Amino acid sequence: MTFRNLVVALLSLALLQTGGIEPAAAATGQERARTAKSTATKKAPVRYTIRKKTAKATMVRKGTVRKATVRKPVLRKVSARRSLAAPLAPRAPVEVRPEVDRLGNPQLRSAAFVVVNQATGEVILEKKSDSVLPIASITKLMTAMVVLDGGQSLSEEIVITEEDLDTIKGTGSRLALGTRLTREQLLHLALMSSENRAASALGRNYPGGIAAFVQAMNVKARLVGLGDTHFSDSTGLDPANVSSPRDLVRMVAAASTYPLIRQFSTSSEDHVEIRGRMHRFGNTNSLVRSPEWDIDVSKTGYIREAGRCLVMQARLLDQPVIIVLMDSDGRYTRTADAVRIKKWLEAVGAQRVASIVPGGNG
Repeated sequence: MTFRNLVVALLSLALLQTGGIEPAAAATGQERARTAKSTATKKAPVRYTIRKKTAKATMVRKGTVRKATVRKPVLRKVSARRSLAAPLAPRAPVEVRPEVDRLGNPQLRSAAFVVVNQATGEVILEKKSDSVLPIASITKLMTAMVVLDGGQSLSEEIVITEEDLDTIKGTGSRLALGTRLTREQLLHLALMSSENRAASALGRNYPGGIAAFVQAMNVKARLVGLGDTHFSDSTGLDPANVSSPRDLVRMVAAASTYPLIRQFSTSSEDHVEIRGRMHRFGNTNSLVRSPEWDIDVSKTGYIREAGRCLVMQARLLDQPVIIVLMDSDGRYTRTADAVRIKKWLEAVGAQRVASIVPGGNG
């Protein structure tokens, strides 16, 4: 050991004995330098405080305040269907009121119509009520009256033949050639589902054939007082079958005296076996299935020349009211007009049913 090293060892021993330094500090000078550098470069933790909900946020770091830009949060639209929030409050019910003209009458889409209180005979509404127009399958109401007046057996079977095919409009039918149904079944299908082959077969099997049947229809029309009415066939496919709204009121009133016509024209559906298979036939007037209506007689009609037609006898405000709607251009216009009339009558009150409302023939 050199003299220099001996001196350093003696001095270190003396310092330890006098408590000049702690044992942990006895590291070499090089180690102490590395530790000091590491401590000096180590950063203190940073605290962030958002003062306001703005695009700028204040950051506090060791007492030094400086501002930094913070990105705005991105708002995402959440579909109401997928939202877990409370459901939207239901909308308040909207009161449906019929549109009225300057006279306070409902605005109907049918080209010609009349509404009559059957109990008093007074006209409630009318437009072109004297116009003579094709009536299409409204004809079948008269067909049914002549069949029932004829007194033929309702249980007699009738066969659908080629003579019953539609050669005027080319319409189809589920009553295939050779189908055998009773007169009562054919009458039911003619009134409820407006089956043309059924109406044709009924007329063809009348005593004297179809010519005698059509003659009986026109005689019945005169007896009922239908001066504007003429029939050329038993189905209504021939546009030469014509009448006026005023005449049809009388025809509906006459038909309402036949219990079977009331029953068959307002039944909602029937199932008929044809060639071993059951077929469902429904009523062409959807209103007969509505619990809001009390209908005693119903018949629809349509050919291109006549437009959409509807006649009904119904109880409105506890009174028998006959509604005749002719030449509606839309598929659902005739039933929509009937609903408008019903809502209007309910809105104006029972006293209007028995009073004449000015309307003219427009």
